[in-house]
Amino acid sequence: MPPILQRLQQATKMMSRRKILLLVLGCSTLSLLIHQGAQLSWYPKLFPLSCPPLRDSPPRPKHMTVAFLKTHKTAGTTVQNILFRFAERHNLTVALPHPSCEHQFCYPRNFSAHFVHPATRPPHVLASHLRFNRAELARLMPPGTVYVTILREPAAMFESLFSYYNQYCPAFRRVPNASLEAFLRAPEAYYRAGEHFAMFAHNTLAYDLGGDNERSPRDDAAYLAGLIRQVEEVFSLVMIAEYFDESLVLLRRLLAWDLDDVLYAKLNARAASSRLAAIPAALGRAARAWNALDAGLYDHFNATFWRRVARVGRACVEREARELREARERLLRRCFGAQPVLRPATQIRTKQLQPWQPSRKVDIMGYDLPSGGAGPATEACLKLAMPEVQYSNYLLRKQKRRGGVRARPEPVLDNPPPRPIRALPRAPQVH
Repeated sequence: MPPILQRLQQATKMMSRRKILLLVLGCSTLSLLIHQGAQLSWYPKLFPLSCPPLRDSPPRPKHMTVAFLKTHKTAGTTVQNILFRFAERHNLTVALPHPSCEHQFCYPRNFSAHFVHPATRPPHVLASHLRFNRAELARLMPPGTVYVTILREPAAMFESLFSYYNQYCPAFRRVPNASLEAFLRAPEAYYRAGEHFAMFAHNTLAYDLGGDNERSPRDDAAYLAGLIRQVEEVFSLVMIAEYFDESLVLLRRLLAWDLDDVLYAKLNARAASSRLAAIPAALGRAARAWNALDAGLYDHFNATFWRRVARVGRACVEREARELREARERLLRRCFGAQPVLRPATQIRTKQLQPWQPSRKVDIMGYDLPSGGAGPATEACLKLAMPEVQYSNYLLRKQKRRGGVRARPEPVLDNPPPRPIRALPRAPQVH
């Protein structure tokens, strides 16, 4: 059998219960228009996969209940967009904040199920900012939900926080000339624990994960070990922002998704003029020392991440990540032109794609659609680059129109969800 027919045969097997409406073959790209339920969407298809298939017999169905703890300045908005689009394609309910909470679940308060808009309950997917509260999330999310989160190297993350929240965090506003170097030279001179938005200036990862961001592993190593243990008890995957594509490969394998389910456009990125090109080594050491709890969390989960990659097979993960990057480039060119570029908000004509700007000193970039586009492909491209606020508002309106309340999927007893990193002890019944 000719190789191209073998590839088509394998693709057909991979897309069980999907109807192929259109197949366009080219020398460098394979594109599909696929009908899924009542929705029409366009995505490049990657087949056959380079890596060995998931070792399930029979193959697991796609996992549909996911809670993503969206940490701050860690590429979380891009992951959120992936989950929003997956939920739309599969007609899943996304938990969204009550309007009084704006587009976050009343952060920085501890999460409560009361912060969720009633039209978006009970949910299948949760992906908006919140401060982790294990008991409340267990009350909201269905049994079998897979929990994932993402971390970023603390020095790079702190530089981003300092830039992005400079006009909101009092500790940052006190610094002369908005100098990150001045802050890190003497952070105690500017930082006040307990102030509004103080968590953006000290151990933000630990705070987002529900920990006490004022604790220091230098003074209490047992606290860091306990926080790590708590994260491992709940989260099945901790992604690493510096290895974003490799993280998405692990995510899609964890959830039995296809690689095309995790295609993305980079969102909420700052312009080059709004960030340091490189963090000097001394500044990086100072940032890690000030955020020692975050540094301990990152170092631990960065190590466990690579152990997980090794279990899958590093060469396998790297091949899938490379295929993901190649397909992503094809998709961006198809959606945003032959040379897709991130643009300042002032140059984006499509209102739904204009990203929110935190201040006049920070430029957040986005994509724009070429003029004259229309149809299902254009709609899919619009969602691919839609910023968090617009997409959240759109999903809320859509879910309110359809009545809000959706039946939760029944757990499949003979197909248990992926286990957390560390086995959970038997928890008391939540009433």
